Amino acid sequence: MHKYEIKYSKQVIKFLSKHTQLSNRFFAKVKIMMDNPLDPSLDIKPLQWLDKWSYRLRVWQFRFKFYIIENEIVIYFWDAWWRWDIYK
Repeated sequence: MHKYEIKYSKQVIKFLSKHTQLSNRFFAKVKIMMDNPLDPSLDIKPLQWLDKWSYRLRVWQFRFKFYIIENEIVIYFWDAWWRWDIYK
């Protein structure tokens, strides 16, 4: 089994740079995701209103939206925000 490559949008990088305590927890979960992107120990759920490869990862009260690109073995985080604002 291959390890997944992780990519981030500029928005996610900017968001993590503003929340340093969050970034430590986030990167610990990302490390697990590199081996198994849908690890049952992580709080990951599909985003049903997007395509079938879109998911969200919960870290504290924050949500990170990401795609799994199977043919390239990539996980791409494209959005991050507070729980109460991200789905608007």
